[in-house]
Amino acid sequence: MLGSLLDTLGHIQYLWSSPLVLAFTAFQIWMLVDAIRQREWLWVLLILFGLGFWYYFYVYRSSPTALRGFELPGAQNRRRIKELQAQIHHLDKPHHYYQLGDVYFRQSKLERAEAAYRAALERDPQDIDTRAHLGACLLRQKKPADARPLLEGVVAENPRHDYGYSLMALAEDLKALGETDAAKKIWLQVTENHSYPRAKVQLAELHLAAGHPELARAEIDEVLADDVHAPGFQRKRDRVWVRRARALRRKLS
Repeated sequence: MLGSLLDTLGHIQYLWSSPLVLAFTAFQIWMLVDAIRQREWLWVLLILFGLGFWYYFYVYRSSPTALRGFELPGAQNRRRIKELQAQIHHLDKPHHYYQLGDVYFRQSKLERAEAAYRAALERDPQDIDTRAHLGACLLRQKKPADARPLLEGVVAENPRHDYGYSLMALAEDLKALGETDAAKKIWLQVTENHSYPRAKVQLAELHLAAGHPELARAEIDEVLADDVHAPGFQRKRDRVWVRRARALRRKLS
C-alpha cells in the first residue's frame, strides 16, 4: 500500500513538473482572475472546473485588444470584408469604403481603416459619419492634430452625432493636444446627457489632476454603482473603463 501511495505521489509530482501542465494551470489562473475582476461568477465556477478556454473565446476575446473601450457599433468578419471589396470593385460607392473602414477599425488595422475612410471622402467629402470615424481613427493613431478639424466639424454640425461618441473623441483629442480645460468642458457636456463610463472616468482623471478629489470620487462612485446593475453586454463593452475606475477609487481611498 505504501508503495502504491509513493507511486501516486511520484506521478503527481511528474505531472506538476510538466511544462504543458504548468502552462495550462497558469492560463486557468489568468482566466480566473479576469473573471473575478469582471464579476462573472458563473464563469468563475466553470473555470474552476477547467473551462478557462471557453471563457477566453466567449468572454475575454469579445472585444478587440487594442481598442477595448473605443469600439464602433457592429460585428465584422472576413466574409464581410470580401463582400465589401466585391461591392467596391463593381460599384465604387462611398458608403462601401466607409463600411470597410469600420471593419478595419474594429480589427485594429488602423492604417487600412484610414485609407478606406479617405477613399470614401474622395467620393463624398460631406458625409458626416465618414468624417467622424476618420477623425477617431487618426486619434487612435496618435495624430490628434490631424483628427481635430474633422472632429470639430462633425460636432459643430451635430453635437449628438453617434450618440455622443464623436463628442467624446473630440474631448480625448483635445486632451492629447494638451488643452485640458477645453477637454473638461466637453466631458461635462457629455456627462450631462449620458452616463458613459468612458466619459466619467476621464472626467474624474481631469478632476483629480486639477486637485479636486471630491469631484473625481463622485464620478467614479457613479460608474461603479452603475456597473453592478448593467446588462452583460454593456459590462463587457465598458470593462476597460470600470477597471480604470476601480484603480482611481483605490487612489482616492
